[in-house]
Amino acid sequence: MNATLLTPTDETPQTLPPCSENCPAVQRLEKAVERLLTESRCDIEYWKSMHKRAVQRIERLEEELEQARGEICELKVELYGRKSEKSSKTDRSNDLTDPEEEATAAAKKSRGAQPGQAGHGRRDYSHLPVEEETVELSPESRLCPHCGKLAAAMSDTEDSEVVEIEVRAYRRQIHRQRYRVTCGCDSDSACRTLTAPPLPKLIPKSIYGISIWVLILLDKFASYRPTERLLGQLEQYGLALSAGTVTDGLRRIEPLFQPITKALCERNRQGDFHQADETRWRVFVVLDGKKGHGWWLWVILGKDTVIYLLAPSRGHEVPQSHFGPRTSPSVMEVDRYLGYKAMEQVKAGLILLAFCWAHVRRDFVRVGKSWEKLVPWALIWLRRIRLVYHINRERLRHKPGSLAFQEQDALLRQAVETMRIETAKELADPKLRQPCRKVLTSLQEHWSGLALFVDDPRIPMDNNASERQARGPAVARKNFYGSGSLWSGRLTAAMFSLFATLARWNINPRLWLTWYLKSCAAAGGTAPANIEPFLPWNLSDADQAALAMRSSLPATDTS
Repeated sequence: MNATLLTPTDETPQTLPPCSENCPAVQRLEKAVERLLTESRCDIEYWKSMHKRAVQRIERLEEELEQARGEICELKVELYGRKSEKSSKTDRSNDLTDPEEEATAAAKKSRGAQPGQAGHGRRDYSHLPVEEETVELSPESRLCPHCGKLAAAMSDTEDSEVVEIEVRAYRRQIHRQRYRVTCGCDSDSACRTLTAPPLPKLIPKSIYGISIWVLILLDKFASYRPTERLLGQLEQYGLALSAGTVTDGLRRIEPLFQPITKALCERNRQGDFHQADETRWRVFVVLDGKKGHGWWLWVILGKDTVIYLLAPSRGHEVPQSHFGPRTSPSVMEVDRYLGYKAMEQVKAGLILLAFCWAHVRRDFVRVGKSWEKLVPWALIWLRRIRLVYHINRERLRHKPGSLAFQEQDALLRQAVETMRIETAKELADPKLRQPCRKVLTSLQEHWSGLALFVDDPRIPMDNNASERQARGPAVARKNFYGSGSLWSGRLTAAMFSLFATLARWNINPRLWLTWYLKSCAAAGGTAPANIEPFLPWNLSDADQAALAMRSSLPATDTS
C-alpha cells in the first residue's frame, strides 16, 4: 500500500513506502473496521426486531381497540336497541341492511290494502243478539205539502244494522220464595214453612258474582293490565271495588284452578315434540338462601297445550322435573341456553335438542352491526341462512313424499351441507377474525341440533312460537311488575297456562271461565270432583261449538 505525505514546507507529495499486511497498525485498523461492521449489523438487526415488535404491538392494540369498540356497540344495541316485545315500522335497530334486500323491499308493494283490490266485505255478526228498534217520521214530516193529507205507513221497512256494546254493573236482587204447609198432618212445627234454597256462590258470604271474577281474571291475565286500571274503569260504571277485596277474592279462587293446572301439565309432558323458552318474572317474597326477587317463568309448548312454570331459579331442574322419567325419545326446540343441555333426559339421549336458527342469524347480525369491516362477511352468511329459510318454506308447502317435496328437500340438503363445509373451511383459516371465529365455533358446536329440521319436517327452523308465548307475560311484567306472593305467582302461571291452551283450541275464555266457575259454585266453592269434562280435549263437538271463539269471519259480499 502506497501513501503520500505532504509537509508544510514542501508542497510536493512524498511517497511513503508500502506497508506490509503484517503491519500491526493495519491489523488494528482492520479489526476496528470489522468490529464496527459487526456492531452496526447487530444494531440494525436489533432495531429491525424492535420495529417489528412495535408494529406487531400496534396491530395487536388496534385489533383489541376494534374488538372493544365492537363489544361496546354490541352492548349498546342490547341496552338501547328494540326489544322483542316492541315493534315499529321505522325502528330497524336489530336489522343489518343488505343493499340488495333494501332495493328489493323498495320495489315491493306496501303493506295493507292495495288500490284497486276488492275488499273482504262486511264482517258477519249474525251470532250477536238483536234488539229491534223502529225509527218513525214525526206527524209533521208525514203531511203532504199540497193537500195536507197524512202519509200511511207501509208494511215494509228500510233496514240497517249498527253494532253496539253495553257494559253495566247491576244488582241481582234474589227473592227466595217461602211456602206454608197447609195440610193438617201431624208434623214438627219447624217443617211448617218451606223456603227455596239459596243460589250457589263462588265465594261464600260474598256479594260479588261470578261475572265480576271472570272480568278480573281476563283483564289481568289475558289483557295483562294491572288491577288498579280495571278498578278505575269499573268506577266509571258506578261499581267501586277495593284492591283488598279483589286480592282476597283471587286468593280464595286460586285453589280452584290447581286440578286444571295439574291436568294441563300431565297432558303437556306427553307427545314427542315440544318447544321451550324462559323469561324473567319477579315474585316479591323472601326465601331462605335466595337473594333478590328474580324468579323465572318457563313456557313449554306441547302439541295442544301451553304450560307456564314459575320457579325461583333458571336451573335445568325445572324442565327436567316437568318432563320426569321418559321411556320414549322426543325432540325439544330451544335456544342455546346451557340449562337445557344439562337436563338428565338430554344426557341420556331421551330428549334431543333442536336449536333455533333465529338465534344463529342474530349472531351474524350482531357481528355486522358491531364491526363495520365485517359487514360484507356477515351479509354473505345472512344470505346463506335466508336461502335455507326460503327452500325449507317451499318444501313445507308440498305434501311429504311428493315429487315437489323431494326436489325441494334435495335443494335444502345441498344448501345445508354447503353451509357446513364453509363453516369448517373458514374455521381452518388462521387469519379469521376473532368475532367471526366465535360465531362460527358456536355454529359448529350446535350443528347437530340445528340440522334436525332437515330430516324431520315437523320441526320449525326457529323457536319463535315459544318466544311469542312469552311476549304476553313480558308485557304483564312491565305493567304490574310480577307477583306479590307465592299464591299469586301460582295463580299467574295457572291463568297464563289456561288462557294459552284455550287459545290453541279456539275456545272463548270468557265462556269457559263462566262455565267452570259456576260449576265450582255449585260444588260449594270448591273445584268439581270430576274435572275431565272441562278439559278442552274431552269436550264434545256440541260443547266445542258452544264455547268456540267467534271470529266474525267476513260475510259473503253480495253487493
